[in-house]
Amino acid sequence: MSIIVPEIEIVDRSTSSVRYLEHGWPTRLCRWHAHEEYELHLIAATRGRAFVGDYIGTFRPGSLFLTGPQLPHNWVTNEADHEPVRLRDMLVQFDHDGLVTASSAYPEFKELNDLLEDSRNGIEFVGYEFDEARARLVGIRENNGLKRVLLSLEFLFELSRWPNRNTLSVAQFSNQASTRNQTGITKAIDYVIENYSEKLSLPKLSGMAGMSDSSFSRYFHETTGNRFTEFVNRVRIGQACVKLYETDDRISSICFEVGYRNIANFNRQFMKIKGMTPRAFRAEGPKAA
Repeated sequence: MSIIVPEIEIVDRSTSSVRYLEHGWPTRLCRWHAHEEYELHLIAATRGRAFVGDYIGTFRPGSLFLTGPQLPHNWVTNEADHEPVRLRDMLVQFDHDGLVTASSAYPEFKELNDLLEDSRNGIEFVGYEFDEARARLVGIRENNGLKRVLLSLEFLFELSRWPNRNTLSVAQFSNQASTRNQTGITKAIDYVIENYSEKLSLPKLSGMAGMSDSSFSRYFHETTGNRFTEFVNRVRIGQACVKLYETDDRISSICFEVGYRNIANFNRQFMKIKGMTPRAFRAEGPKAA
C-alpha cells in the first residue's frame, strides 16, 4: 500500500459543493485513496485500523475524522471480528475551491481557516458525542441545496471549536506529477511500510532510490514532510499501537517485533510520538489511539 501513490478519486462537483455518502462493509469503496475534497467521516459500526497519510491508528463506532485535500486515507475493518454491516461509514465531502471562494467573499469564513489547514494532516475529534455527530450527518443527508450547505458549515464551525482533537499524519501530500526523484522516494517509503521490523539505514534506502544520501534526505523531506528517521519511527510506533490494542503480547516483545533493538529507545520514541508510555496506551485502549 503506497502512501505516496493512492488511488485518485474524482468527485462530480457539477451539481453540489457538498456531497453526502454512506455505505456498509465490506464494500469496494474501502480502499486506499485520495481526492481534492475535504472529508468529514464518521464510523458508525465496526472496529479496525485507520490509515491517514503516514498515521496508523485505530477506529471504533463514533470515531470522527476530517481529512484535507489529497491526503490519502482508508479505514480497514478487522475482518475476523465482524460480520458484514449495512451502515459503517457516514461522510460529507466539501469542495475545496468553493470554501476558498467563500472565504474571499465573506471574511467570516476565515474562522474555519485553522481547522481546514490542520485537516491537511488529518484530524480525529476525540470524545465528540456519537449520537450528536450521527444526528448532524442525518440532517445533512435529508436536506439539499442551501440548507445542506448551511448545516454542513454549522457542523464544521462547531468542530473548529472542539478542544480535544488529535492531529494525525506528520506528512502532508500533494497531487504534483511524479518525477524520477519522487518515484525513488515512493519505492523507499513502500519498502519501509512493508519491512518496518528490519534494520533500516539511510544508505540502504538512498541506494534503493538511486540517490546519494544527501539528495535522498532532501527529497524525502520535501516529499513527505518528515526526515527519514522520523518517518521510520512514525511507522514503527503506529504498528506498535495496533499490536498493543489488538494483542496481549508483552511490551518488550512488541518493541522488537516493530524493529527496535532496545526497550529504552522504544519507550522514548513512543512517548515522543504518542505523549504517553506503551503501558499507559494499552491501559487506555481505543481512547488513546
